[in-house]
Amino acid sequence: MIRKGKISDIKTIHGLLASFASKGLLLPRSLSELYDHLRDYAVLENEKGELIGVVALHICWENLAEVRSLAVREDHQKRGFGRALVQHCLDEARLLGITRVFTLTYQEDFFKKLGFKPIDKSLLPHKIWADCIRCPKFPDCDEYALIMEL
Repeated sequence: MIRKGKISDIKTIHGLLASFASKGLLLPRSLSELYDHLRDYAVLENEKGELIGVVALHICWENLAEVRSLAVREDHQKRGFGRALVQHCLDEARLLGITRVFTLTYQEDFFKKLGFKPIDKSLLPHKIWADCIRCPKFPDCDEYALIMEL
């Protein structure tokens, strides 16, 4: 079941994201940032009610949003859960009237299979200056930028 994140999920979300960040698979998110942006997050629970996946849809501009912080527990990967979480974000973007959704990722092939197309990062100026400037990898970002027109 995919649902909006709740305050009680924050520490589990933080731990899941931190485990992937420690492997260099995604950028870390602080507890403070997670609390500040809780409304961006959706979580996936298994039949036991355990949080096994997370994703965020972050609105950047009037017609642009980002899929970020996608993570599925390693023991639940390769079952379509990542795809379902991204689809949840795309559905939410459509409901909000957002026409373009992008991601910065190390998992380029995964997002291509979902219909995202490569884009030059320089075409995402609001993203670059709003968030990327705080990134420890800025300005030498090694993530792939992909976008989907809805």
